[in-house]
Amino acid sequence: MSTATQSTVRPSTRTTPDTARSPINGIDVAGLRQTIEAVRAAPAGGQTRWAVDTDWLGGTKSRTRVAGCELGGQWVDRPFEFVADEPTQLLGTNTAPNPQEYLLGALNACMTVGYVAGASLYGVKLESLRIRSEGSIDLRGFLGISRAVPAGYDKIRYTVHIRGDGTPEQMRKIHELVMATSPNRFNLANPIALEAELVVE
Repeated sequence: MSTATQSTVRPSTRTTPDTARSPINGIDVAGLRQTIEAVRAAPAGGQTRWAVDTDWLGGTKSRTRVAGCELGGQWVDRPFEFVADEPTQLLGTNTAPNPQEYLLGALNACMTVGYVAGASLYGVKLESLRIRSEGSIDLRGFLGISRAVPAGYDKIRYTVHIRGDGTPEQMRKIHELVMATSPNRFNLANPIALEAELVVE
């Protein structure tokens, strides 16, 4: 199908990804498609590495610093930082989100990218997108009171509120795409090996 023909099709009638319209939802669809094809042709270009350093600031506060990341073997400078704290009820000073809130936020932010990118590939223009995630933690596990109680979440529930010019079928396909490809959703839904090393200075 030619580009001219594709442009006459309303996004709401599409059930397959749209690569002709760009940008959509602030996403360069042509660039995204090129990235997909480039990584498909040369998988080494899709290798990434992420790292952060976290320093204790006293009490329950900490500062996490990002220096950069590696994308396809290339270093990318990313000089960012964020602070974590706990509520006063948990001996903190309530000056910043706590690690659990950052974890939920990281899940939501990662999935948000997936919904926006997926919608853009399908030619769906979004009007709004909001994700609410929540979970419960029994402090008896964290405080070492009971070994029978998990130290963290046993379930995280999230609800996606999405609005745009796509059909319900398109929205379902986008939703399924995010569930299958979101890195942080995968990270929380599947066991990950954690290798710990202690350096006493």
